[in-house]
Amino acid sequence: MGDKTQTHPGAAGRAVAADHPASLRNVVLVGHSGSGKTTLVEALALTAGAVNRAGRVEDGGTVSDYDEIEHRQQRSVQLSLVPLEWDGIKVNVLDTPGYADFVGELRAGLRAADAALFVVSASDGVDGSTRMVWEECAAVGMPRAIVVTHLEAARADFEEMTRVCAETFGGDDPDAVLPLYLPLHGPQGPDGHAPVTGLVGLLSQKLFDYSSGEREESEPGPEQLPDMTQARNRLIEGIIAESEDETLMDRYLGGEQVEVKTLIEDLERAVARGTFFPVLAAAPAAGGARQGIGTVELLELITRGFPTPFEHPTPGVTTIDGAPREIKPCDVDGPLVAEVVKTSSDPYVGRISLVRVFSGVLRPDQTVHVSGHGMTDRGHEDHDVDERVGALSMPFGKQQRPVPQAVAGDLVCVAKLTRAETGDTLSAKDDPLVMEPWRMPDPLLPLAIQAHSKADEDKLSQGLSRLVAEDPTMRLEQNQDTHQVVLWCLGEAHADVALERLRTRYGVQVDVVPHRVSLRETFAHRSAGRGRHVKQSGGHGQYAICEIEVEPLPGGSGIEFVDKVVGGAVPRQFIPSVEKGVRAQAAKGVASGHPLIDVRVTLLDGKAHSVDSSDAAFQTAGALALREAAADARIHLLEPVAEVSVLVGDDYVGAVMSDLSGRRGRVLGTEQTAGGRTVIRAEVPEIEIGRYAVDLRSLSHGTARFDRRYVRHEPMPAQVAERVREQARDS
Repeated sequence: MGDKTQTHPGAAGRAVAADHPASLRNVVLVGHSGSGKTTLVEALALTAGAVNRAGRVEDGGTVSDYDEIEHRQQRSVQLSLVPLEWDGIKVNVLDTPGYADFVGELRAGLRAADAALFVVSASDGVDGSTRMVWEECAAVGMPRAIVVTHLEAARADFEEMTRVCAETFGGDDPDAVLPLYLPLHGPQGPDGHAPVTGLVGLLSQKLFDYSSGEREESEPGPEQLPDMTQARNRLIEGIIAESEDETLMDRYLGGEQVEVKTLIEDLERAVARGTFFPVLAAAPAAGGARQGIGTVELLELITRGFPTPFEHPTPGVTTIDGAPREIKPCDVDGPLVAEVVKTSSDPYVGRISLVRVFSGVLRPDQTVHVSGHGMTDRGHEDHDVDERVGALSMPFGKQQRPVPQAVAGDLVCVAKLTRAETGDTLSAKDDPLVMEPWRMPDPLLPLAIQAHSKADEDKLSQGLSRLVAEDPTMRLEQNQDTHQVVLWCLGEAHADVALERLRTRYGVQVDVVPHRVSLRETFAHRSAGRGRHVKQSGGHGQYAICEIEVEPLPGGSGIEFVDKVVGGAVPRQFIPSVEKGVRAQAAKGVASGHPLIDVRVTLLDGKAHSVDSSDAAFQTAGALALREAAADARIHLLEPVAEVSVLVGDDYVGAVMSDLSGRRGRVLGTEQTAGGRTVIRAEVPEIEIGRYAVDLRSLSHGTARFDRRYVRHEPMPAQVAERVREQARDS
């Protein structure tokens, strides 16, 4: 690679279109915040001619909106698409957020792309979250490459960073992570730092000098040959080995010179298989230069070494009824199968859906079937509707430029899909299909909210439904026990963005209130109660007396009602009335207003009146009897307990276990896993882990993750229960 000196930029401001999957490349940029993804995207756009040096589009001389893309990226809250054109190939660059709170946007980018470009800062190194994303990509065989940025930093060391990447990402095969280029350094400055001024192409055996502001090609000098030859030999052996071209390896080891074209074909094969991961270097353009160091080389790798959409297997597809459907990868002539990977709202256009077409062709004004299945737990009802597609477009900053169609393998923005949500499938209306949804992280940080005013209350429901339609990593809960509206988020930044979107996009002002867990009550011991409801006020009166006994039951038993009345003391028709009154009172609670559970209530005796007894009277008597029994008993306050599984690096196991113990947790066990990590299982009261998503991230420097599931309610310690009761009385 790097054997060409001519570039083939696309026209700035023109909508980039593709008419065949072979002329498409979809690449997602991955890296932590501050790694330089945004700068790299802008440099690629500049080199490819999507924007010019002045930051203006060429069709009218107006100020480009590309800086708005950069602004959004710096906020690091959403996925964005930047289409480019290079050497006749359309490149869809998906830039993902760098913060862990927005991993849902990252997963959407991984779903839509055919290869991933990991952006690593030479000054900051590889963080834990980047390692975790690499493992996710490895699990699904996603082709990957690495680009090292911030080479202009005084202490930047490309060779050292390549070694770190090989150790981190190469696993048992460090020769699977090798550079395609070596940095070319200029003279040392007063501080001893020699800036990177160009690159040495290992396959082309050429020097590419950017020191003049333009890319200039030359032959290597004697001083570069030893390092270049050694690195080139290792690179060729790595490419051939990972491409599994055994005949070529025999020829190479026998001394035969291998053509660069053959090596590039083998490189593409090895990268597409997800077994070889080339490393490149990039630095921003200096002054008014159009090309940054490494941008041409990176575009060449993407267009000539990254796989086409043909090599991306189609995710599982079924009919609406769940029958499997075989769909060929990227079949332009096949049935329409597309997926909404991102949903956003524009104040002028309305809802805009970013769609990846996996099969067939999507056209403007086409009527499609929209299917959404499998996310009811997050506030997304299953739905199957027909909708008319609006205009198809490609983004250019905040502008949308129309395109005539989107073929299989392409990404496109679709307007006016009012019912489509992120994760939905678009298919032909006469052949409706559903794609298997991608895995979303569980939102584990609760945000309890309430409308700020009556006017906000009227708009809250619609605003929340739109919010979760855009972001499937957010879960909306209407808690029937605490009567709270809860947005479950991935972290504090995620929660802040949700509140901001409610306010600015949907005009809804909300107040954040303390989140309450679903507490319960139960009897600590056996107790008896007598309910007497007797009223005579002239005319038809009310008469009902019942005597009950209440005893605790094992956890999970619920409310058990037993009839032991003898002799007809309570007429048979009124026994269900007593039970109804008891259950109604149990739902309201008997001590602190929380539902009563896990007790057996036995009806022993009672009295009735031939005229004044009624269903309502015995319901009231049953409730009174339960309250009297509770007044003479010790009532336990029960709290929900969750089983928590924490995946954490071995270096943080002690700190995490100590923290869990401080939350009244009981560690159930630990298990070693691959990659020097441990799974810790513990049972922890839910009241203690409301902010665990935030605290664990801080404790482990962002390298740990956890999941939780409810297991049971159990008695709360007396001092904690009293504190909860005091808080309830104060509120």
